[in-house]
Amino acid sequence: MSTPLHSDQPAEPATAASDRRDDAVRDPFLLALGERARSLRARRGMTRRALSDASGVSERHLANLELGVGNASILVLRQVAQALGASLAELTGDETTATPEWLLIRELLRGRGEDDLRRARLALGEMFGTVGHPQARNARIALIGLRGAGKSTLGLMLADELDVPFIELNREIERVAGCSLDEIHGLLGAAAYRRYERRALEEVIKGFPRAVIATPGGIVSDPASFNLLLSQCFTVWVKASPEEHMQRVVAQGDMRPMAGNREAMDDLRRILEGRAPFYGRADLQIETGGRSLDAAFAALQAALQHSGVGLTGK
Repeated sequence: MSTPLHSDQPAEPATAASDRRDDAVRDPFLLALGERARSLRARRGMTRRALSDASGVSERHLANLELGVGNASILVLRQVAQALGASLAELTGDETTATPEWLLIRELLRGRGEDDLRRARLALGEMFGTVGHPQARNARIALIGLRGAGKSTLGLMLADELDVPFIELNREIERVAGCSLDEIHGLLGAAAYRRYERRALEEVIKGFPRAVIATPGGIVSDPASFNLLLSQCFTVWVKASPEEHMQRVVAQGDMRPMAGNREAMDDLRRILEGRAPFYGRADLQIETGGRSLDAAFAALQAALQHSGVGLTGK
């Protein structure tokens, strides 16, 4: 039951209230819950204000939740999870307790390093037939990273050099949905966008055995879509600093990152921090910061050639 704004009960003594806050701060479960909420929000590319609007939970309540000092009700947590497009189990950290086999697999993976986990993921993909043949996989190059990194510009140059189709996945999402990205997000919501994104990616992979694909920055937010991308495409993380991301987007005439948000740079840094571990799963990483377009493209070509990606140019 939620606490009413006004109550006939006597006010709690200041010392007792302080003790309770201190206990909450020290509670490892609340701290872990707050960290998961903050990480999920960053991965989805949502500001706290946007999450507040989507969930109906006040920004102050969300701030307390993320700091690990907000003892939120289960209904509030459900609202937050739905707005994040996540399960309540994922938010609370209990996603692998459904069956004995899940528990046994989780125990096998517990404490393993990133390299071991990656090998386990690839082995499972091969076992279940979800990993494409290396030659077929290398025939599709997918560029990932935040908006403003240079994915579209470099991708178009690379596709022209290799004489293969260039696919802007955002345009394919709009084609599949039959409306613009703004309309999808504004009218249908984040969950619908992820469904269209997954369907568009599946159609591109099925229809284009050779291609260069520029992906939306948030594709890493959906594990199913990102797994599909990793298994069927040779992926390249196109990197830049948060400041350069912002400068390039604004230079393109898009003022949305700055509109009504004084903390735009802080939000962008948190988004990049939240997504970086997922972008880091890419086969290659290319730094475009501080480089001219020609220099960045030359670095991309050299890295692909060194990796032995099996595309032959025109």
